[in-house]
Amino acid sequence: MTSRAKLIRSSVVAAAVLMVGLAACAPENETTGTPAPTGVDACSKDKLALRTAGTLAVGTDKPAYEPWFSKDDPSNGEGYESAVTYAVAAKLGFAKAEVKWQTVQFNAAFAPGPKRFDFDVNQVSISEARRQAVDFSSGYYDVRQTVITTAGSKIANAKTVAELADAKLGAQVGTTSYTVAKDQIKPKQQVAPFDTNDLAVQALKNKQLDGIVVDLPTAFYMTAAQLDNGKIVGQLPATGAPEQFGFVLEKGSKLTGCLSQAVDALKTDGTLAKLQKQYLTEEGAPELS
Repeated sequence: MTSRAKLIRSSVVAAAVLMVGLAACAPENETTGTPAPTGVDACSKDKLALRTAGTLAVGTDKPAYEPWFSKDDPSNGEGYESAVTYAVAAKLGFAKAEVKWQTVQFNAAFAPGPKRFDFDVNQVSISEARRQAVDFSSGYYDVRQTVITTAGSKIANAKTVAELADAKLGAQVGTTSYTVAKDQIKPKQQVAPFDTNDLAVQALKNKQLDGIVVDLPTAFYMTAAQLDNGKIVGQLPATGAPEQFGFVLEKGSKLTGCLSQAVDALKTDGTLAKLQKQYLTEEGAPELS
């Protein structure tokens, strides 16, 4: 496993080269719709509009789930979203000790109103509805929604979305997974809402559900670590533009453009792909037709 120190050192070196070239022009960012910062030092550490100068205040929920985080500790740099956060911080000139984590409930992250964080990272899908209340960075992960169950359940051998119509499904309320369960699968029974994925898992264990809809990396974790005889039924068909996770910022944040620039640089230099391979394997998930 690549050490966090090597990742941060390499990111800082890359930042010195990439920042000049990226800041020289000002195209509109395709994901955020926010003009890119202009000027060679527009995104230098001392120019960033932060809650506290010299510190990045980053929010996420608790518990912080695998494989996005590790051991319920966002600050250890392990897990995809933790590692990406520290890589972004390095691009912006921050050492690991200058990143300060705070607990922010999932729904609160993109609710209207002032924020006490500089940005939040918590598997929040970018959507036009959420853009009305908050800003988003460029997407740092393309998402696929997935149905999971346990071996022997009524949907364990389903091959098509139509075969899920009679299933009792659940998902975390307020998530894209919940919306997809309702609007794409369209089960005959109402999709059961849960405040957390852990509660949905418990309901599945108790046979109150036939299956859960979650993003693919979370599906791998749930079926491997949280469920006995857990099984991935399949990935739901992709529709339209890919769903993406993005960092959440206060509406109109002056940090949005610089954060997007850092994410785009990590995509260009291969860091995001490397971290996805390290933490988010996508083998063994069939496609539902």
